[in-house]
Amino acid sequence: MNGAEALLRTLADAGVEVLFTNPGTTELHLVGALESVPELRGVLALFEGVVTGAADGYARIAGKPAATLLHLGPGLAYGLTNLHNSRRANSPVVNIVGDHATFHTAFDPPLNSDIAALGGWLQGPVRRPEDAAGAGPDGAATLAAVLEPPGQIATVIMPADVSWSDGGTAAPPMPPRATPAVSQDVLTRIAEVLRAGESTALIIGGTVLRESGLLAAGRIAASTGVRVFQELYSNRVERGAGLPMFPRLGFYPDQVLDQLHGIRHAIVAGTKAPVSFFAYSDQPSLLVPEGAQTHVLAEVGQDAVGALDRLADLVAPDTTAPVTEPRRPALPTGNLTLRNWTDVVAALLPERAIVIDESVSSGTALAAATAGAPRHDVLMQTGGAMGDGLPLAVGAAVAAPDRPVLALVADGCVMYTVTALWTQVREGLNITNVVLNNRAYAILRQEWEYFSNRPGHTNPDGNPLFDLANPQIDFVGLANAFGMPASRVTTAEQLAEQLSRALADDGPHLIEAVIPAAA
Repeated sequence: MNGAEALLRTLADAGVEVLFTNPGTTELHLVGALESVPELRGVLALFEGVVTGAADGYARIAGKPAATLLHLGPGLAYGLTNLHNSRRANSPVVNIVGDHATFHTAFDPPLNSDIAALGGWLQGPVRRPEDAAGAGPDGAATLAAVLEPPGQIATVIMPADVSWSDGGTAAPPMPPRATPAVSQDVLTRIAEVLRAGESTALIIGGTVLRESGLLAAGRIAASTGVRVFQELYSNRVERGAGLPMFPRLGFYPDQVLDQLHGIRHAIVAGTKAPVSFFAYSDQPSLLVPEGAQTHVLAEVGQDAVGALDRLADLVAPDTTAPVTEPRRPALPTGNLTLRNWTDVVAALLPERAIVIDESVSSGTALAAATAGAPRHDVLMQTGGAMGDGLPLAVGAAVAAPDRPVLALVADGCVMYTVTALWTQVREGLNITNVVLNNRAYAILRQEWEYFSNRPGHTNPDGNPLFDLANPQIDFVGLANAFGMPASRVTTAEQLAEQLSRALADDGPHLIEAVIPAAA
């Protein structure tokens, strides 16, 4: 077999099932190899940012790696934004990047670039097989690397002549390193902190935000009185009736400092101590209050869920975690507002839904509204790079075709990766897209007001660079252009009607919900 088939066969034999791609000439032998590896499903996207974001969404829901196939350095560069989010989400992703034939690069052709440098920016290993015989082993090593706890992105650069040359063989899987356990000494020390009775916050993230971790944190809180907070942005959160609900840390430094006011200890599990998203001249970067001690129960990449379970057995052996009772808000009426649209979603959210939350400033009421809804998963963009919502929905729907996917995406975010709608239609994915259209970069307006209220700044008015109303974007027309049914709503009644209809139908839909930013 040639090198391309050896690489793809190695990945497929190890359990990789999906390859998201926007290929070019240097990847044609890899595209051809897909025909010889039918276990590996190819999913086409029109832009590499959709490719990489979809791989992220797939990995988060499937719990195993996806692969991407990208065209040379520019293709990887187009995909780096959502790979940044993937890295922050600790999602296991295998990037395959085609390159010029080894003998061709010496002539510095137009698309020649330093692909290894771009791959290294993602802080994962980068491999380049020298010949077809190395393609399989490099593929196996790359796959093992992405599965290293807590998960990472690794890259294989495939020169065209390595892909087309014979002499390749599939390599057997390489077992990844096991997730490190937390030592008993650490558990004993943290238990002593909790038993001391001083004001303490437990900050949880990563895999802790699934059922087992949430119940363990709930037991600890019920027994010790510790205040539990969820990290600001999480890769996957299980929510809904029957689970404990904990507040998320705020976006702004003063919000977090208010939430943690008075604590003497901060315990972190599966995440890091909170840091301000941006720097402000009059606020600290580290948001643990001055004088409070930080204790690491479990580093990112350690078995944080197991550590919390064992800690709960130490400090709350006979305690049951309080959970959220089933409840739904009544369907609201009237013009859409920042609050009532979330009540519509909560009232109609189906069982086992996957919610993509890139609602940004429009979604501040979403968590409270959906707390008692049927059990569901929430995926967020974790690295702060906008445009991940629609691609995450693609990957999630490919990973779980039997589950409804609801993508709640702000208007500005949609425009980064709007071509994801085309892939949704092409693949017939069961996705309901709700575009929250406030015709502005409202989060920047908030930041501008925050900035303008600082000493020395006296302009409280919005800046025209945050305005998306001139010209207005026709999201219904955009969806229709990709072959997707779409509607525009301005009232809660209309949103309820269109959301009910979209969730009941197969295939993708788009609803443009016009919500004034100050409503």
